[in-house]
Amino acid sequence: MKKPIAAIGVATTVAALAFGAAVGVARAQRGAAPPRAAAAPQTPSAYAGPRTPDRKPDLNGIWQALGTAHWNLEAHSASEGIPAGFSVVEGGAIPYQPWALAKRTENLKNRLDDDPLRRCFMPGVPRATYLPFPFEITQTPNHIGIAYEFAHATRTIFLDATPHLEDLDFWMGDARGKWDGDTLVVETVSLGDKTWFDQAGNFHSDALKVIERFTPIDATHINYEATIDDAKVFTRPWKISMIVYRRLEKNLELLDYECAEHVYEKLFKRRSGKS
Repeated sequence: MKKPIAAIGVATTVAALAFGAAVGVARAQRGAAPPRAAAAPQTPSAYAGPRTPDRKPDLNGIWQALGTAHWNLEAHSASEGIPAGFSVVEGGAIPYQPWALAKRTENLKNRLDDDPLRRCFMPGVPRATYLPFPFEITQTPNHIGIAYEFAHATRTIFLDATPHLEDLDFWMGDARGKWDGDTLVVETVSLGDKTWFDQAGNFHSDALKVIERFTPIDATHINYEATIDDAKVFTRPWKISMIVYRRLEKNLELLDYECAEHVYEKLFKRRSGKS
């Protein structure tokens, strides 16, 4: 007996939806993010949150990024100890030069030993922003300080138009900032070549320059963007973006993450048989 035309239409629609879901899952398993609707654009004039006495957006407080960029900036499937995640890279993939892509693959294979964070080195920029730890912003008219919970890392962003220092490298770089409307724009150089962007082995050279844009959306959300420029490693500059959230718990403060103590416990006490 023939099915009614309406029933056929419903069945076709259900099958199409199921097929679309399967395609999305398959793409995520291959490391490609399924298509998502573009977020509504935010403009500096849209900000209506609190301001400092000099009329800049008030960024003072404790913030944290939520996501999987710390494990891998690009889209990735779940594995032991690593949650699946979408890419935060504009365009999806990091534009490596061929030799550098091979190096990233080697880093990924050796990540459990070679990730600089496993040796308690400072995370560098921009990785410090999206570690799974909070950070605190302290804002003045001429300087902005950022204190990170991980390994007591800190940054000072100078807003007084002083020039960058010459011929020096710092784990957290040398930062200079300015306000572009309600967006804080920070240029960081002198970052050396010892840090990674994530746990997946994405790396850079000593030519790295990072341009960050902190654009507050409202009192509790910042749109964070970082443009990566390193002609020694990449074929062109590329950008990451994510939302950073204000932590609102009562009596909240940064705690200590003494990375060196954990490494000592793992490398020395266990080897000696001590508990």
